[in-house]
Amino acid sequence: MTTQATTAASKFSSMRWVRWANLAFMLYLLLVAVSMVSGGFKWSVGEQAKTLFEFASHPVAGLMIGLIATALIQSSSTVTSIIVGLVAGGLPVETAIPMVMGANIGTTLTNTLVSLGHARCKEEFRRAFASATVHDFFNLLAVAIFLPLEMMFGLLDKLSGWLVSPFLKAGDMSMDGMDFMKPLTQPAVDLVKGPLEAFGHNGGFGLIILGIALIFISITLMGRLMRGLMVGRARDILKSAIGRGPLHGIASGTAVTVLVQSSSTTTSLMVPLVGTGVLTVREVYPFTLGANIGTCITALLAATAVSGEHAVFALQIALVHLCFNVLATVLIYGVPFLREIPLKCAFFLSDLATKNKAAVAGYLGLVFIAIPGSILAFTA
Repeated sequence: MTTQATTAASKFSSMRWVRWANLAFMLYLLLVAVSMVSGGFKWSVGEQAKTLFEFASHPVAGLMIGLIATALIQSSSTVTSIIVGLVAGGLPVETAIPMVMGANIGTTLTNTLVSLGHARCKEEFRRAFASATVHDFFNLLAVAIFLPLEMMFGLLDKLSGWLVSPFLKAGDMSMDGMDFMKPLTQPAVDLVKGPLEAFGHNGGFGLIILGIALIFISITLMGRLMRGLMVGRARDILKSAIGRGPLHGIASGTAVTVLVQSSSTTTSLMVPLVGTGVLTVREVYPFTLGANIGTCITALLAATAVSGEHAVFALQIALVHLCFNVLATVLIYGVPFLREIPLKCAFFLSDLATKNKAAVAGYLGLVFIAIPGSILAFTA
C-alpha cells in the first residue's frame, strides 16, 4: 500500500511538472503570437495605417468593435492581447482605448448565458440572472462615465502615458525594459514569416491571421492549464473571500482571476452559487469587480512581447485596461449612489425576466447585437 501510494504521489507530481512546462510554453506562444500580429501589421499596412483606421477612429465605433469582437470570441483577454499587438504595429493608442472599453462589456455575455441554466426555477433564475447582469450594468456604467471623460480630456491616455514615461529613453520612443524579449520571440516569428515572404504584402495579412489564431489557442489552453493547476487554491480563496468585506472580495476576485486566467470563468462560477442561494448578489458584487481587474494580467504579459519604436504604446494600452478597471471600481463602488445603480438595474431586469422570458432575448439582442450593429452601420 505504501509503495502504491508513493508511486501515485510521484506520478501526480510528475503530471504537475508537465502541466507547468506546458503552461510556460503556452505563455511563450502567446508572446510570439502578439509579436506576429505586430510584425504582420507593420508589414502589410505600412503607410496606409491612417486610412485603415479612419473607420475605427470614432470612439463609439471603436467601442462597438471591441464589444462585438469580445462577444463573438467570448474572451476579453484574447481581444485585448490582439489590441496590444495592433498598437505595437502602429494602431494609435487613442483609437484603441474605446476598443478596450468595449471588450469589458462584451465579456459579460458569458455569465449571462450561464444564468439561463436556472430558467426552470423562477426564484433561482431571478437570483442567478441578477448576479450575472450586475456585471453587465457595472461595465456599462463604467463606459458611460469614462468614455465621455476620455473623449473630452483624454483621461486614460494621459494617465497611462504618465505611467509608461519612466520606460522611455531620452531621444526616442523605444523601451529599455522590453528589449530582452525580442531575442526570445524573434527567431520563432522569423520561422513563420519566412515562407510568407513569397506572397509580398499579403504575407503580412497571413502573419496577422496566424498570430490571432495562436493568441486564441494559447490563451484558451493557458486557462485550462491554470484551472487544473490552481483549482484547489482558487476554491480556497473563494471560500475565504465571501463575507469578509468588499475590499477582501475585490482582492480575492483579482487573485482568483489571475490564477485561472479568465474573468468569464470567475464571474460564471458565481452565478450558480447565487442562483442556489448559497451567496447573495451583494456578496459577489465586489468579487466580480476584482475579476475585472485580474483579467488585465494577460494584456500586460502580452505587452512584454514587443520591442521597437511602438513598444511603449503596447505597454501603454495594457495599462489603459488596468487603469480603466481600477478607476471604475474605485469610483463606482466607492460612491454609495453609483454603487447601487448596477444592483438596482440588475434586480429590475431579473424581476422583468422572471415574469417574461422574452425580456432576456430582448436584452441580449439589444445590448450585444442591435445597438452595436446599428452604431457601426451608422458610423460607416
